[in-house]
Amino acid sequence: MYKPICGLARDGLPIIGVFALTTLVFALLRWPCLATISLLATIFSLNFFRDPDRTAPTENGIAVSPADGVVCKLGEAADPITGEMRQVVCVFMNVFNVHVNRSPVTGVISEVRYIPGKFFNASLDKASTDNERNVIVVTDSEGARFTVVQIAGLIARRIVCPAKAGDQLKRGERYGMIKFGSRLDVYLPHGYHPAVAMGQKTMAGVTVLAKKAD
Repeated sequence: MYKPICGLARDGLPIIGVFALTTLVFALLRWPCLATISLLATIFSLNFFRDPDRTAPTENGIAVSPADGVVCKLGEAADPITGEMRQVVCVFMNVFNVHVNRSPVTGVISEVRYIPGKFFNASLDKASTDNERNVIVVTDSEGARFTVVQIAGLIARRIVCPAKAGDQLKRGERYGMIKFGSRLDVYLPHGYHPAVAMGQKTMAGVTVLAKKAD
């Protein structure tokens, strides 16, 4: 769905290339200060757009985190698609996290919806309702619907989601990213409960975010 190149996210390659070329030009012109600044920007971009391989857990009845980051909210909130109240788990990503997003479960994307909005700090609660965001609904083989929301933040202004309705995703499979700091909200279907705690660090495609009740 969203394969990396040499361990880097495809969407970051043009940015990395521009900074690297700029560094070379400044170095050839013997402008050390600008060359140093550009080199630091290149290193930062390489770190930001890294996209390591991950192996998702295989046990039944679980959903994994769609993002690297820190759990910033647990509770109930209205599903942005259906409006029904659901358990929600929110993960905040800072600029040093891997920003590639992964599917929490194996299933089919039944809906994709882009919602324009503002760019408040993504750690704030109002970011879930006011910020620019992209919503996908992944329906698993049992009919359980997981609503996953990519939310742009104060710095992040670019949501990437090549996935479309009808696409099949595997648990932990890449499906998009958000550039430069952002947030992912996961609305759980009935019968699933959060398996993480507030402030807990998560790893996309690896950390068990929720479990199905016995």
